[in-house]
Amino acid sequence: MDRAALDAAYNNSAAVANSAQIVAEWQRRSDVLKDRKVELRYGPGERNVIDLFEHGKGAPLLVFIHGGYWQMRSRELFYFLAPGPMAHGFSVALLGYTLAPQKRLDGIVAEIRAALDLLDRPHVLAGWSAGAHLTAMAMDHPSVRAGLAISGIYDLEPMRLCYVNDKLRLDAGEARRNSPAFKGDSGKPLHIAYGKKELAELQRQSEDYARTLKSARLEPLAGHDHFTILEELASPSGRLTALVQKLH
Repeated sequence: MDRAALDAAYNNSAAVANSAQIVAEWQRRSDVLKDRKVELRYGPGERNVIDLFEHGKGAPLLVFIHGGYWQMRSRELFYFLAPGPMAHGFSVALLGYTLAPQKRLDGIVAEIRAALDLLDRPHVLAGWSAGAHLTAMAMDHPSVRAGLAISGIYDLEPMRLCYVNDKLRLDAGEARRNSPAFKGDSGKPLHIAYGKKELAELQRQSEDYARTLKSARLEPLAGHDHFTILEELASPSGRLTALVQKLH
């Protein structure tokens, strides 16, 4: 594909006509929960913060990494996800990280590992979109017991060649060493979920990545696009919430 075709193939916001309204509703739902969190700082950067929704001492932990093509959105937008897992006794931690172009992807990946060092307790690691990529990159961290990667990018070469790279600034070497598709298998359980109404390239990325891992299980969700799929984690009865319970 040429640049124009790649731009269209990975533009999730343009592909979902009401994506701006969906995100605005996420923010409204998240704002209601903001006073329930505890902030943990893991580094000196402004975004080096973990927001923890604690269910209780000894509760199992779900750690979630937000998306936004490594260059937009924030952990605060995704508080709305916490009630789903918390209804089943989970504490939920949402990781913040420095965005591109302020930090290159090598540095973003390092920040995620630093955040997991601070948590230092066994957990299920989950992420959406760019957060799914960062989840896959961190599966070998000692505190991660299992993973849930939702609607992710696992081979970054197309990112290097499309509009996403205007801020990400990947070169060929950085794209390769930060591509989970070439990283190997951690041996830990990883469920790779995507919506059947997502862009074809997003579906292909998940399907291709799952084939490279013996420990992976592919989870296509009918009826969902890149944004609505997260309702399956926000809901106590959602399919992704059930996977989190299973993975723990």
